Amino acid sequence: MTGADRTLTGWETVDDEQCRRATSIVELVGRRWSSGIMLALSRGATRFSEIVATVDGLSDRMLAVRLKELEHGGLIDRLVEPTTPVTVRYRLSARGRDLLASLQPLQEYGRRWEP
Repeated sequence: MTGADRTLTGWETVDDEQCRRATSIVELVGRRWSSGIMLALSRGATRFSEIVATVDGLSDRMLAVRLKELEHGGLIDRLVEPTTPVTVRYRLSARGRDLLASLQPLQEYGRRWEP
């Protein structure tokens, strides 16, 4: 890569704090199943069983772990409805919806390059 190639990206202006933040969010969303869960929520799945059914190969245990991580990261909201029995629904938070828009280029890249 030549010096001219490096300056085309604009990455030379990214400071250490911006790198830390980007790394943190990529690590959260890049964990196995996380992006699939977010996509399931964007397509209308709201309940635990709906998410498991939508994301192929995802176990109940791993879904529980990832939902907690995504909620802690502020990407999803957990809604508890006081019914009998209690109903729990999940949805993308405003932050999660904003991030989902950022994942669209990755989805397009995968469609183009992944077998």
